[in-house]
Amino acid sequence: MSNKQRGFLYAIAGPFLWGISGSVAQFLFNSQRIPTQWLVGLRLIVAGSLLILWCGFTMKSEIFKILMRPRYIFQLLCFGLLGMLPAQYTYFMAIKYGNAPTATVLQFLGPLFIILYLSLRQLHLPRRIDVLSIILALFGTYLLVTHGQMNQLALSPLAVLWGVGSGLSQASYTLLPRELLKKFDARIVTGWSMLLGGIVFAPVAHLNQVPSLNMTSWIAIIFIITGGTMFSYLFYLQSLNYLTATTTGMLSAFEPLTATILSVTLLSTHIGPAEITGALLILAITFLQALPKQLFVRRHNQVHPQ
Repeated sequence: MSNKQRGFLYAIAGPFLWGISGSVAQFLFNSQRIPTQWLVGLRLIVAGSLLILWCGFTMKSEIFKILMRPRYIFQLLCFGLLGMLPAQYTYFMAIKYGNAPTATVLQFLGPLFIILYLSLRQLHLPRRIDVLSIILALFGTYLLVTHGQMNQLALSPLAVLWGVGSGLSQASYTLLPRELLKKFDARIVTGWSMLLGGIVFAPVAHLNQVPSLNMTSWIAIIFIITGGTMFSYLFYLQSLNYLTATTTGMLSAFEPLTATILSVTLLSTHIGPAEITGALLILAITFLQALPKQLFVRRHNQVHPQ
């Protein structure tokens, strides 16, 4: 297997596991009265601890360097409490009040909020490609939450609110750790931020706060923590060793695709033509944001061949 093929395998495996995790969470919320805070807290604390333990075996001398300077500690706290925690919590709340496919797709509104933030911060109008992205995102969201009918909502208001919040949280999740990721390994940053974010829910993230669960539910929870969090993230990171971030970003579309297929076939979730169209329009933002750079690189190579 070539490096490129290995990269594609990892880049697809990560979103594939994330998509399964969303559908598994939908199953848990539908079949068991599991508190969202408990599930998110347990997921972040255990997955964060496992990632730090993993780093302890592979880069023992590096895991505590991020805690040596107040500046890095402050940035890590901001990422954990304002990026990692809300990204996880809003996503699961969107699943709880809606379903996994729509919650997963609404996460992809993140680039829309990044465009708006950067335009306001830099005090300039969005590029034409950004304006097109905004229009597609708004129209796609409209189709997703209304089925194309202006007089009704296909999702509950809470599902829409948490879903849009999930997209906003994805934007903060992307923007906040940029300086830390330039100085430290991404696994260390993610592990500590998960652990710090999960501590917020530590008072409710213990066994006394959850109803009695059967073996199937416990297997589902274990999968969400391991396969749907730690291994999916490690696969994604591994893919970056072989592919560009743009390519792996576009392949993340396998996450909503997986969640949709599983939810429709196994959980009897109804997905109509309007929702599919809306989802495709929202997912198109990722491809549009990658397009200008790709065209520039291609044009530069034509003018300055190697």
